[in-house]
Amino acid sequence: MEQFFLLIFLALGGSALAGTVKVINQSNEALVERLGSYNKKLSPGLNFVAPFIDKIVYRETIREKVLDIPPQQCITRDNVSITVDAVVYWRIVDMERSYYKVENLKSAMVNLVLTQIRAEMGQLELDQTFTARSQISELLLQELDISTEPWGVKVTRVELRDLIPSKAVQESMELQMSAERRKRSSILTSEGDRESAVNSARGKAEAQLLDAEARQKSTILQAEAQQKTIVLQAQAERQQQVLKAQATSEALQIISQTLKTEPSAREALQFLLAQQYLEMGMKIGSSDSSKVMFIDPRSIPAALEGMKSIVSDGVKPENRPT
Repeated sequence: MEQFFLLIFLALGGSALAGTVKVINQSNEALVERLGSYNKKLSPGLNFVAPFIDKIVYRETIREKVLDIPPQQCITRDNVSITVDAVVYWRIVDMERSYYKVENLKSAMVNLVLTQIRAEMGQLELDQTFTARSQISELLLQELDISTEPWGVKVTRVELRDLIPSKAVQESMELQMSAERRKRSSILTSEGDRESAVNSARGKAEAQLLDAEARQKSTILQAEAQQKTIVLQAQAERQQQVLKAQATSEALQIISQTLKTEPSAREALQFLLAQQYLEMGMKIGSSDSSKVMFIDPRSIPAALEGMKSIVSDGVKPENRPT
């Protein structure tokens, strides 16, 4: 009988010892009540509690958690129905308040977020809800952080995931966007046609201007070329005449000098003049152009005698042969 009581005592002692030691994991905390009232908070690691009178009533992590807010219907300021859902990132900073200040922390937070989302969406028009998503998230974060502070909760971030208008609104928006696209397309097409016409007219005007300038330059160059040609021809003719005159002068000087030094050359000169006179007549008669030349055969000797007299006159009396 004594052994039986000993076994009972050992069993009760072992269970009491096991109930005294409590191990709390890292990033977790626990609340202990003693005889129905709050006693203390257990930190991560090895903790000791009084057996039979202390009880762990709440154990939760202090790491950041994600609260998925279900989709809900909201009405914007312009009376448009829109479905909104969000994600809230939060963590417990005061385990005692999160347990004793609110009965169901997660449910309370979900309802609080839903209420705040409806209030913010009711202050905006439909178009603003799509363009001011980051501003809405920032406002929700500030308001939720203030509202959940008595619960020992810290809201770190709020993100709006989907903003879905009703089907009728979506169809209306699609029609509006389609009309806007057609409008932009028409504007771009008309602007393109206008720029094309302007560029075409500008190109034609520039082409005509370039063509006129080219013709003007060509005319100027042609006139300058003709002027240079006329000048060069005149200079060539003048030089040719000068050379001919110089040659004639030199020839006459040579003939005169020859007649002075050699009186016998007079007969040879008379013969050459007569021969050239006859050759000239033959050339004129053999020309392709139609000519009629009347020469009296009896006048030929007289012409020759005239040439002889010209040559004879060119010789001084002292140089004439006796």
